[in-house]
Amino acid sequence: MRYPVYRGRRLRGNAAVRRLVRETRLSSQRLILPLFVEPGEGVRHAVHSMPGVFRTSVDEAVHDARDTYELGLGGVMLFGIPEAKDEQGSWAWSADGIVQRTIRALKSEAPDLLVVTDVCLCEYTSHGHCGVVEDGKILNDPTLELLARTAVSHAEAGADMVAPSDMMDGRVGAIREALDGSGFHETPIMSYSVKYASEFYGPFRDAVDSTPSFGDRSAYQMDPANGDEALREVLADLEEGADILIVKPALAYLDVIRRVKEETGAPVAAYHVSGEYAAIMAAIERGWLQEGAMREALTSIRRAGADVIISYWAREFARSV
Repeated sequence: MRYPVYRGRRLRGNAAVRRLVRETRLSSQRLILPLFVEPGEGVRHAVHSMPGVFRTSVDEAVHDARDTYELGLGGVMLFGIPEAKDEQGSWAWSADGIVQRTIRALKSEAPDLLVVTDVCLCEYTSHGHCGVVEDGKILNDPTLELLARTAVSHAEAGADMVAPSDMMDGRVGAIREALDGSGFHETPIMSYSVKYASEFYGPFRDAVDSTPSFGDRSAYQMDPANGDEALREVLADLEEGADILIVKPALAYLDVIRRVKEETGAPVAAYHVSGEYAAIMAAIERGWLQEGAMREALTSIRRAGADVIISYWAREFARSV
């Protein structure tokens, strides 16, 4: 029998050789850990639909952030659960809001940790939508001022980067103008440029109590069937001043991550969202999958072209390498 000249197994039989020729490398520095923060002290409430994820008070978030920094992760992304909610979501931009207090605490205890803040209104509004509501409709332009005000309040508190996730048209430009006008010329914007109206957000909405009280978010989040639209969205955000582009969700949209990276060449982040995380974790808990499945999922996101991955499994990954 004549053997083929090319024998792929030559590069697979030895672990050291496999590592040497590995094409896609995922490092802890590329991962950002989401943190959910709520009022109180000494609070650590498990999010039951997201195994291993907790809602914490500011003091507990500081412990998690310190751990994140020591593990060498890329940073944290903050989501707030406010003291109260109203029609406009006014706690979103309050100087004494939960996210603003957390930023100051993190920067005091871990000044070198990268702190990114989610900029949206859905956690703060009584109706659960991401913008101003009038007669049952979500109004785009009146929302922009509130988002810009929120982003500036985060920068004033010490945030290193802001991440608008609302999907209102023109919000990147409005936030860029507001940040520049307040002297925060160097604060980058990591824009949720491609955010689909996905069923994979359910556990997140449980975590932050942001399920809409009426309707859904399909009028402003993207149709999961659309790929070309994603390119129009990212090009618009880049023109308005976005520095990093987020695709959300990740696993169900690997093709979109690849297209965005190839078409723009810009830094691309992917959000490995709550439902994607919860599904794998549930299978691991039942013994149907091993933890390697989560690593494989994150590697696939990196292989698709994501420079940054926002993941609830970030600390577990860092501990395993």
